[in-house]
Amino acid sequence: MIGKLKHKLTKTREGWLGKVTAVVKSQPDIDEDFFDSLEEVLIAGDLGVNFVMDLMDNVRATVEELGIKKSENILRILKTGMLRALTQDLQANDNVAAGEKKPLVIMVVGVNGTGKTTTIGKLAALFKEEEKKVLLAAADTFRAAASDQLEIWADRASVDIIRNQPGADPASVAFDALQAAVSRGVDVLIVDTAGRLHTKSNLMEELKKIRRVLGKLIPDAPHETLLIMDATTGQNGLSQAKQFTEAVGVTGIVLTKLDGTAKGGIVFSITKELGIPVKYIGLGEKIDDLEVFNPDEFVEALFQ
Repeated sequence: MIGKLKHKLTKTREGWLGKVTAVVKSQPDIDEDFFDSLEEVLIAGDLGVNFVMDLMDNVRATVEELGIKKSENILRILKTGMLRALTQDLQANDNVAAGEKKPLVIMVVGVNGTGKTTTIGKLAALFKEEEKKVLLAAADTFRAAASDQLEIWADRASVDIIRNQPGADPASVAFDALQAAVSRGVDVLIVDTAGRLHTKSNLMEELKKIRRVLGKLIPDAPHETLLIMDATTGQNGLSQAKQFTEAVGVTGIVLTKLDGTAKGGIVFSITKELGIPVKYIGLGEKIDDLEVFNPDEFVEALFQ
């Protein structure tokens, strides 16, 4: 897995991490100029200002405590600090399938263009590999092609789908799907939702309505609310993420297109700014290019 990650994270490793290495090589002695250069490169790498400030405080303290004089030791300190930041709450990074809920109800949210429909198909395939019975709910009824796209992915993953006519009430589709999931003995129900609306209705209110309707049938549903974020948008995606989190109680992030960007540092910024674990990462277009996020493997692959 680390080998695959290393290959997929090439752009990130050659991007900001490559610039960190360049700073280390060009400035062998640790002084304030070195710290300033390092800080500048990290912030430019989309790790986020707040995360970088905390990380640099840790680096400075470690350097002083151990009496480190040469910058060649900095990469090891950075690696340790980054891993610590991602593993503060190991339980929170567990696979969403770890619970005993049946059906496990997963609501998927995110703006259009982030890879939401594609990710749902990949997620369904992951659960199918675990020999779970999966059902998809096409509750993005405001985008004409959304249900058709989701049905294509349902076929690829060999799972069933509940859909309705375009323009149907999204909450009613979700409710019907949950009823079907219960009656069919489904293990996992994945509910797609709109990323924007063509009407004057407020998107967040529609998403809240879906949550309420699901909760009427199963009191603690949805058990997971996964937000799909496009890694290539970097820090720009964080404000949207905060809105979704406030509205629908996001429990985990799926970071897509991580293979196609040098902005992989966004993983650290998400953890710092949102306080929500990254649970899955998308590393390509194939149906098996979605991986459960493992902080140890991710950081190891970055620094190899």
